[in-house]
Amino acid sequence: QNPAGLRFLRRRAILGKKTVDTVRRHVRAGGVFMYELIQAAPRTYYIQCPAKMGLWVPDGQHAVLIDSGGDKDAGRKVQKILEAQGWELACILNTHANADHNGGNALLQQRLHVPAYAPGIDAAITSHPILEPAFLYGGYPPKPLRNKFLLAQKSDCRPLTEENLPAGLSMLPLPGHFFDMCGFRTDDGVWFLADCLTSEAVIEKYHIQFLYDVAGYLETLDKVCTLEGRLFIPAHADAAADIRPLAEVNRAKVHEILGVVLELCREPVNFEELLQKVFVHYQLTMDFSQYVLVGSTVRSYLAYLLDKGAVTATFSESRLLWQAV
Repeated sequence: QNPAGLRFLRRRAILGKKTVDTVRRHVRAGGVFMYELIQAAPRTYYIQCPAKMGLWVPDGQHAVLIDSGGDKDAGRKVQKILEAQGWELACILNTHANADHNGGNALLQQRLHVPAYAPGIDAAITSHPILEPAFLYGGYPPKPLRNKFLLAQKSDCRPLTEENLPAGLSMLPLPGHFFDMCGFRTDDGVWFLADCLTSEAVIEKYHIQFLYDVAGYLETLDKVCTLEGRLFIPAHADAAADIRPLAEVNRAKVHEILGVVLELCREPVNFEELLQKVFVHYQLTMDFSQYVLVGSTVRSYLAYLLDKGAVTATFSESRLLWQAV
């Protein structure tokens, strides 16, 4: 018998009444079923899905949702979980304004009329989601970038502060991946760490994970290694009682990429040439989404190296050229 399947049925964790055949067809992820509700602590739960969502249910009745998934389908699944458990949604907390974390906001707000909150500038981006692909592209995003993976449906999102943070939760800034990204700790001792860590398998396959601020990200990794808690839940990696080994894997990859970029800048190179060399080095496949995601990240690595004095930026014949010092 399948322990994960038994756990799924025993908890009646998700999608209402499903037949055994339907359950068997569920996508498997990390040894559990996709969109399975998993209890992490007495009042803390998470939903296994491509970008893990959290649920804080301090009184057994009212639930705080941490991130809402990537689209309206994720929002529907969240609503079914709430109904199956007999919980009422109190509010949505978005850790940051990437579409795979706030894509379910609109449907849940339309159906359940709940407020949503996000930290700092991420509240504005969640309210005006065209800003995400526009930021990545550096101009008005063409149609191939106006998709649900980069452009969430518009939702009403308010700035998250200590004053409107639900009781029983603490907020921790986690800069680096995205503007004002934050994580949350429940009073059960469970940490939701958003996108500050990537699984080792994904790192080995894709190498370059999106970063906005390299210096901020390295500081976040230092911070994460000092945290204490019973369980740590990154959005894109397995939950773990000890998160430090994964943090070190992520740190090592950042330093590796810095070394690769420096090596590729031994001779003066413009950005497009450098980006092509990075794709070839890591055997990546370029399309519009990868062009902006990896391209923006490589620009962030160049900014970090320029600020550190490790590269120079000069203008020659109407071209910006980068060169290692």
